[in-house]
Amino acid sequence: MTQDAFSKYHPAINILFFVGAIGSCVMIQHPAYLLAGVLTSGMYYLLLHGRSGWKMIGALVPLFLFLAAINPLFNTRGETVLFWILGRPYTLEALLYGVSVASVFVVMMLWLGCYNKVLTGDKFTCLFGNLIPSLSLLLVMVFRLVPNLIRKTRQISGARKAIGKGAGSGASLKNKLTAGMTVLGVLTSWALEGSVVTGDSMRARGYGTARRSSFTIYRMTAADWGMLCILLILLGTVIGFAIGGSMTATFVPKRSIAPIGGTNLLGFAAYCGYLLIPSALHIKETIRWNISKYRI
Repeated sequence: MTQDAFSKYHPAINILFFVGAIGSCVMIQHPAYLLAGVLTSGMYYLLLHGRSGWKMIGALVPLFLFLAAINPLFNTRGETVLFWILGRPYTLEALLYGVSVASVFVVMMLWLGCYNKVLTGDKFTCLFGNLIPSLSLLLVMVFRLVPNLIRKTRQISGARKAIGKGAGSGASLKNKLTAGMTVLGVLTSWALEGSVVTGDSMRARGYGTARRSSFTIYRMTAADWGMLCILLILLGTVIGFAIGGSMTATFVPKRSIAPIGGTNLLGFAAYCGYLLIPSALHIKETIRWNISKYRI
């Protein structure tokens, strides 16, 4: 299997899901919902990226701990003082609020990583190419800029090491800075030259000279309409419970967290079901693929 099952749906379905997932994680700071967001986004990120995804998650763990621990140093509000540092109280409420903010950041990073994998440039252009052609092209170029720069940096560094000009592990700080600045200079020259070549190529093809026609291979099928209905129902349920106050959570100066039990459990189940859709589809497709290979 070479493609994620959720990626096969119409781009409108993909972007609707990510808008709902990222928007909800920013608006809802309830601990249970944040935990569900971390687990589901991490699961889908690993399903999309495989073993290489653990590097991203491993990098987010110390960042999460840092953001959570540093918040009480600036925000001293709270009624439960854990200890004093430099004459300022380090409160439990501020720490919990820091954990909440750090969780939001981690969930956003993971969902954005999944977004970049699922919603490719051609899908984005399909959605917004006719409405905002110049802006859509600009956004596609910006989205691909960082991955291209990272990949090119590795290539330049590898080539310099192959000819003995790279800074080794035992090199001094001065040599490492010099090698880094050299790579940065080469990378900047490559990026500027690439932008000029791209502009000349687009001008040669007549981009922007007249109203352009468009062709797309994406069409809304019955499966897409069915998935759209499921997403809207689940998202509408989550929004309804959120408006009703069943997902509220405040940490400073006093803790006040809405309970999950009772009727509120329906909203939490809808939220988890919404976030689990891509992972469930991926796992289902993987099982079907393995069964098909076994029968051959």
